[in-house]
Amino acid sequence: MEGLEIPVIGIGAGPATDGQVLVFHDLLGIYDGHAPRFAKRFAEVKAQMVAGVAEYAAEVRSGAFPAPEHTYSIDDEELERFRANLD
Repeated sequence: MEGLEIPVIGIGAGPATDGQVLVFHDLLGIYDGHAPRFAKRFAEVKAQMVAGVAEYAAEVRSGAFPAPEHTYSIDDEELERFRANLD
């Protein structure tokens, strides 16, 4: 912004500022509520997010997740050395 030595950050103030604050929920369509006119929607991801969280919850409840490929384990010999150091 001309005449100021400090950066000016705006919310919906247009290109006359040095930077803009935008909420990524507005940009990605994460909720159905009011979208301010200064925030362009670049995607509509709410349905995918809800479906993903529902699938995650179902797999956790059923015991399908986490599977062995989603976890880390310790080598049996390393575990024994660890236990020996605890005593």
